[in-house]
Amino acid sequence: MPFFMLLPSIILILFVTGFPLLYSLYVSFTPYDLLRPQTLIFNPSHALDNYAQLLRDPVFWQAFINTIMFLTITVNLELGIAIALSQLIARVTFGQAAIRVLLMIPMMFAPVLVGFQFRWFFNDTVGLVNNFLGVFGIKGPVWLIQEPLGMFSIIAATIWMNVPVMTVILLAGTLSLPPELYEAAEVDGATWWQQFRKITLPLLAPFTYIALTLRSLDVGRSYDIVRIMTGGGPANRTELIWTYVGRLAIDSNKFGLGSAMSFITVIISLFFTVYLFRQLVKSRIVQ
Repeated sequence: MPFFMLLPSIILILFVTGFPLLYSLYVSFTPYDLLRPQTLIFNPSHALDNYAQLLRDPVFWQAFINTIMFLTITVNLELGIAIALSQLIARVTFGQAAIRVLLMIPMMFAPVLVGFQFRWFFNDTVGLVNNFLGVFGIKGPVWLIQEPLGMFSIIAATIWMNVPVMTVILLAGTLSLPPELYEAAEVDGATWWQQFRKITLPLLAPFTYIALTLRSLDVGRSYDIVRIMTGGGPANRTELIWTYVGRLAIDSNKFGLGSAMSFITVIISLFFTVYLFRQLVKSRIVQ
């Protein structure tokens, strides 16, 4: 009986997500060009041409390396900042609710708006950052063009918008920890750092892996900010996989090639997600 009650929702989810996914998989095996509908035909002898072309494409590999670097730096910085903020907020005894509300403000902005906002911040002529440096007689660089400042600018915008997500998750985990452990540690003479390293971090491991999984999958899709701030340039230095998919599928109408790249990315994301979930299960078993 419970299964039949869930059946309408299951059918709806399969229709909304399953059909487009299968259709995109089919398109990835065809040379489909939006301006040439007749190319949406599956040919077994050329089914893997799109995947082979991508593996030979230097721009794809550059976008892949950029994505890995962007993902690694962004997620680790977000995690470090979120851990620090969650520990500070957890110790606030007055006005904690107001701080939580203020913390959520960056999450309310659309990625498109954040992209425009930080593009103005890092503008080399009228930007806020260079004008601030000019007060001290320092000539600011061309942030969005020079390497590696272009990638740094994108990372800064992404971190500002998404740190609250990790902070909220880790704050919830911190507030759920039993206070008796800290009281016993204080009686034994443990310092704050010892309590944090021996109690807080191990017990926060499940929340940390959940936050890492959610943010890793989300950071990999940072299309809007990159597209608006740098467009993937200059010379593909800030090109990520998803912006390259957009250029192939939307700008060049190569839907077959774009779909193939999307599925390569999905496979990589699945392996990464499975690894994080295994770590999550291990952390729960240890506890």
